Amino acid sequence: MKQHKVIIDTDPGVDDAMAIFAALAQREVDLLGLTTTYGNVSVAQASQNALTLLEMAEVQLPVAQGAYQPLMREPVPFADFVHGVDGFGDQFLSQPLGQIASQSAAEFMVEQVMQQPNEVNLVCIGPLSNLAQALELEPQLPHKVKQVVIMGGTLDHRGNVSPVAEANIFADPHAADKVMAADWPLVMVGLDVTYQVVFDADLFADIAAKNAKVGGFLQRAAEYYIDFYRNEHGVQGCHGHDLMALAYVINPDWFDTVSGPICVATEGVATGQTIMKRVAGASYFLDNWEQRPAQQACMQVEGEAILRLFRNSLMSDFW
Repeated sequence: MKQHKVIIDTDPGVDDAMAIFAALAQREVDLLGLTTTYGNVSVAQASQNALTLLEMAEVQLPVAQGAYQPLMREPVPFADFVHGVDGFGDQFLSQPLGQIASQSAAEFMVEQVMQQPNEVNLVCIGPLSNLAQALELEPQLPHKVKQVVIMGGTLDHRGNVSPVAEANIFADPHAADKVMAADWPLVMVGLDVTYQVVFDADLFADIAAKNAKVGGFLQRAAEYYIDFYRNEHGVQGCHGHDLMALAYVINPDWFDTVSGPICVATEGVATGQTIMKRVAGASYFLDNWEQRPAQQACMQVEGEAILRLFRNSLMSDFW
């Protein structure tokens, strides 16, 4: 029996593709479906990309399309300089044959969680608009989900869209603040850990040589992604941010976490900052954190375990 029931909320994206392929190949992961949002690309492109990834893997799963813009703020530009205009390093692949589900992303999340209470992991690797909408649809959702694992935010590491903000949170800070305030088990897998692990070109070349189904596609996408990190950050490789949210579901023991209530700044120069109150019982002039549940944030990770998970997933007999 598969151990982890998972819905991935995604805006594919090179590292989204890494996470989705790994989820498909993991025997202990029961991937229930993909929900899509804007972020790296438009939500329409994200849905096409999700269908394309499933088609490449020869897997049929629901793809439910979600939010096309933030709840309240003006949309920010898509990150085509990171992932390419198409999200896959400008490979401009043929349109997939699959169809988008009739349900919205939020409706699909709610249906699956309520039908399988305390069993479904919501792994959110894009802006959190869909999750905030799901909360509005079903107020009991926090008490029925197994856990929410988000790729987003940062506590100590610098941001990647401002000195303090990570891109997924910055894209819809109002949604992120609603998500952080909800009384569910939530884990933030943010830049504090995702920047600790580098996936180099040799790894993608090795996968391409051994995985005829998706290895070549992934290597070409990674070339574009690696170029960004080399040019902008001087890194000889790329960071698999989204993969690491999935990795937390598979083995949380690979991560060290801190705990505390989290608020998200929704306006001004700090927009998108994830601010945790780490000292229980500490008294501050501002009391924004007082009525919020303690959530978890990852601060350290076993990098070799993450690289091994990715390599083994993409070279498994699933392919």
